[in-house]
Amino acid sequence: MPTVLPSTLSTIVSALVAADAPPSQVTAGDSAWVMVAAVLVLFMTIPGLALFYAGLVRTKNVLSIFAQCLAVTCLVSVLWALAGYSLAFDGHAQVAGVLNWNSFIGGMERFGLLGLSFEVGHPAAPKVPEAVFCLFQLAFAVITPALLVGAFAERIRFSALLWIAGLWLFVVYIPVAHWMWCLPGAWFGSSLGVLDLAGGTAVEVNSGIAGLVCALMVGRRAGYPKEAMLPHNTVLCITGACLLWVGWFGFNAGSACAMDAVAARAAIATHLAAATAGLTWLVLEWRLLGKPTATGMATGAVGGLVAITPACGAVGPLGALAVGAAAGVACFLAVTRLKKRLGYDDTLDVFGVHGVGGMVGLLLTGVFCAPALGGAGFGAGHTGIASQFATQGLAMGITIVWSAAGTWLVLKLTDLITGLRVPSAIEERGSDLTVHGEVAYNP
Repeated sequence: MPTVLPSTLSTIVSALVAADAPPSQVTAGDSAWVMVAAVLVLFMTIPGLALFYAGLVRTKNVLSIFAQCLAVTCLVSVLWALAGYSLAFDGHAQVAGVLNWNSFIGGMERFGLLGLSFEVGHPAAPKVPEAVFCLFQLAFAVITPALLVGAFAERIRFSALLWIAGLWLFVVYIPVAHWMWCLPGAWFGSSLGVLDLAGGTAVEVNSGIAGLVCALMVGRRAGYPKEAMLPHNTVLCITGACLLWVGWFGFNAGSACAMDAVAARAAIATHLAAATAGLTWLVLEWRLLGKPTATGMATGAVGGLVAITPACGAVGPLGALAVGAAAGVACFLAVTRLKKRLGYDDTLDVFGVHGVGGMVGLLLTGVFCAPALGGAGFGAGHTGIASQFATQGLAMGITIVWSAAGTWLVLKLTDLITGLRVPSAIEERGSDLTVHGEVAYNP
């Protein structure tokens, strides 16, 4: 009898607590979709981005690109579990409309993923378990620093890459992700009515500006631009670009964190923008340079995917076509004209594609979100294109300043710790054999 009463009381108390708790909004269909989307986004880095980048470098550095992308994936995944997710998305101390420390960075309640819920959603994604949301955001955290590999490819120390990826995750990526996506109470983002469903700020502009800073601080490759440094395998490049295209549906439509109208809008906008940008690049290249290259079409399509990332949840099909066309033109000019004129060696055009494409998309979101142009409507507090455009520009400007300053600091620290560039002898022979002791292609 003494053992029955406590058990009975415990059951009654548990029932009362459950009755007072708000009902869970988690649904099986939404959870399944976001889990698939998380896998698609991870697929974008390994093998998508790795293949895309590896095909564009010289034979002696192919394997090093794969190694760098894989190493960033492993490192960032561990850091995300230990503290990254908590700092980005632990918003329990935030109050909507009130600025405090947690308006700028999250807390540590989820350190080591302690207390992570497998049944209840996060405030930013109430329809999926928090664990699924955590995994989805982990894939975003992986690909963003991995994009930097393209800015200093063929000349960065492997140890320096690991330091840069780890430090940049915490100094640059996590704060911007928190500002944009951790609801409620972040100091800008939805609180100011910024429209950025899938990462025009945190992923694209962030990595693009960081890529430019990296290219400038690490310096040019030996022999650039006098020596021809042509892609060694365009088939790998095109394959990687196609995998990125497919994975981007998870990236954009998955960011709705539900299988709903926003996801459907994002999916069709994603495809149309990519196709239009690829076609635009093809026409420009054919007209101005004489030949429509497959590599150019692939690069243009990726530029369209980048540009539609912030806009995908807000624009209609007509807007997606316009954003894709604008991105095709802007990225083409950045890669083929601007880089040559300014003389920086952004090896695989991280700034030219992700930076420029992200800025174009972020700004044009403020135009084509207008219902009169087929958009879904303006952000909170906005009633017209002018105010929405200005807010999009503010978000872009804040991201540019934070990314540039934070990346500079990260590279300065890394240079003090381990140095940035490989020795000239290793750069000449390539990193595959000298750093990793392996080659991509056996004789």
